Amino acid sequence: MRFSESRNTTRWVIIFISFSIISLILWNTYTFFQIFKNEERLKMNLWADAQKTLVNADENTDLDLPLEIINNNTSVPVMLTMYDKVISSVNVPEEILQNKEKSVSYLNNLKNENDPIVIEYAPGKHQELYYGNSALLNKLKYYPVALLLIIFLFGALIYNFYKSTKMATQNKLWAGMAKETAHQIGTPLSSLIGWVEILKTEEIDPSITLEIEKDIERLQTITDRFSKIGSVPVLEAHDIVTETLNSYEYLQSRFSKQVTFSYHGPKEPILGMINPTLHSWTIENLVKNAIDAMKGKGTLDLQIEQDAHHVKINVKDSGTGIQKKQFKRIFEPGFTTKKRGWGLGLSLTKRIVEEYHSGKIKVLHSEIGKGTTFQISLNKKV
Repeated sequence: MRFSESRNTTRWVIIFISFSIISLILWNTYTFFQIFKNEERLKMNLWADAQKTLVNADENTDLDLPLEIINNNTSVPVMLTMYDKVISSVNVPEEILQNKEKSVSYLNNLKNENDPIVIEYAPGKHQELYYGNSALLNKLKYYPVALLLIIFLFGALIYNFYKSTKMATQNKLWAGMAKETAHQIGTPLSSLIGWVEILKTEEIDPSITLEIEKDIERLQTITDRFSKIGSVPVLEAHDIVTETLNSYEYLQSRFSKQVTFSYHGPKEPILGMINPTLHSWTIENLVKNAIDAMKGKGTLDLQIEQDAHHVKINVKDSGTGIQKKQFKRIFEPGFTTKKRGWGLGLSLTKRIVEEYHSGKIKVLHSEIGKGTTFQISLNKKV
């Protein structure tokens, strides 16, 4: 508990320090922008004084310094106007000056960027100098936006890394728990097998021991499933139709007669590279999920179809249905619409189908109050 609280405190301290550094950088950037802007204002005032000197110059005026000031402006766009007409410009693209509409628009933009400098070269006579920000100042203006974008992307990267690490840790935990569960089940299961052998020597109805053996075999299958979590399963060529129907028919015999089971599909073998133990788990999860959605009463239809490269298994129920916005969320670990449940069945099914068998699983169709169809697509053996 103390470790968790210490870790949370450290996390908030890091967030606070990061926020402080970001705020400091943004504030310094804004300060630099204002300093450069004031520097350009002073530069334009000198430019205006030089322009005034040129306008009022006579044969005795020294023009070297004014001309040098005017010619040294190579970055700040300038438009000099008199009676609302542009009489001179500097650092303005030629294509803008040649187009009246573009020239007027450009001048309006300059008016919005900075206050004009009035050049009164004679009593009652003046010119207005409009100027814009230099390329350097514009880059500095957008620097905070770029900085925030970089920070956002960096934060998203850290969050994604943290989330992936957390999920990897959870997967290791679940895998460890599953393997430990398989180990724990193995011991009493071995004893049950021994007890069945003893029962066979007694005068007991063989059908009873047969049913017990079926349940023991089922427990062995479950144990094998749990032991395979977290490890790469072996895929072999098997008849997908037979393996699917075996799981489907076993569940049919174990559920209430209020659920009507049906099958539509081929009887001939369709070979595919699968792991029978894990494949039966996917079918079981979909069937149990469908029966839960029907609240233990309704119709359940298994359909198998194929094309040139794929086998498609559809599990259709007459349950409550799923909202369209939840089609993808239902496969997320922990997401469930049931009052009781861990939200792991469909996420585990998706992992088995897509990661282990290189297939696809999706909600093919669903309608509220009428039912849902899940579809598994597996590759055929070429």
